[in-house]
Amino acid sequence: MNRNSHPLRRPVRIVALGGGTGLSTVLRGLKEYVAERKKDAAPRPISDLAAVVTVTDDGGSSGRLRREYRVLPPGDIRNCMVALSQDEHLLGHLFQYRFPAGRGLAGHSFGNLFLTALTNVTGDFPKAVQVSAQVLAIRGRIFPSTNQNVTLEAELADGTRVAGETRISRSRRPIRRVRLVPRRVQPVPEALAAIREADLILVGPGSLYTSIIPNLLIEQVVEAIAHSRAKRVYIANLMTQPGETERYSIADHVRAIYQHTRPRLFDFVVVNRARVAPRLLRRYRRQGAEPVDPSFAELESMGLRCVAGDLLQQNAVVRHDQRRLAKLVLQEFVAGRAL
Repeated sequence: MNRNSHPLRRPVRIVALGGGTGLSTVLRGLKEYVAERKKDAAPRPISDLAAVVTVTDDGGSSGRLRREYRVLPPGDIRNCMVALSQDEHLLGHLFQYRFPAGRGLAGHSFGNLFLTALTNVTGDFPKAVQVSAQVLAIRGRIFPSTNQNVTLEAELADGTRVAGETRISRSRRPIRRVRLVPRRVQPVPEALAAIREADLILVGPGSLYTSIIPNLLIEQVVEAIAHSRAKRVYIANLMTQPGETERYSIADHVRAIYQHTRPRLFDFVVVNRARVAPRLLRRYRRQGAEPVDPSFAELESMGLRCVAGDLLQQNAVVRHDQRRLAKLVLQEFVAGRAL
């Protein structure tokens, strides 16, 4: 398998796996470089961009629809659609519109209701996602990791078991392991095909145990990544999360993923090298969070190559800057492009 450090010199097929705001950030930055369908369009470095999204969310609007209509949670899928939409200002705002009042409507977003309705009409959640993507004219493809109704379960350090993504996220005790219920889960075939055909596979950023690892608990997904000829890249989180990854270094994040999957699943790690502003640092530390230790030497001892850059966007919160992240990824792994 050829996964050397030389960037690819042709348009590439990229697959990004994850959930939550992290995956949306990656997609929003990369969509500007996705090839247009028109023949006269200027060549762009990405020929295909596919997102594989976790489906374990059980909170808020997604959780309510999941319980009442027995559909997969639409929230993360909706966010990815908006991130990839060409007209994010209009249709994106419509899909993100959240009803402020009304019996049964309060708290629901229009996009979640739209996906739920389409699932009932088509009889299939992945088909509903496909139709919604056509409505939004997205630059890319989106797949749930599985079409099965799965629950995330965690075993905490004290032996306690907690069921449900929301309850796991709220727990302040260290997590020993997470698993899917039921255990044997079948992936969406199109998601598996996208991984197998990819030139570049991106995992993260996102909540380690509730956004990243759930996709990787599907055995066939892990096998497809492990046997892929693609460059396999983990995009490291910027900050630790209270309870979930408290005092975790980047190496600890990777080690946790390997313990749930298999060793040497990644070839590269993308790491932020910029410092968090003192005012934000103080606020995060009061909440029990701090910048993730890059642990470069330990990552290298694990056989990983580190790619570092200034990736911070610092406003009210610390986030990855979508444009800087996209440019770094493409400059490092897709050569010969003016970005």
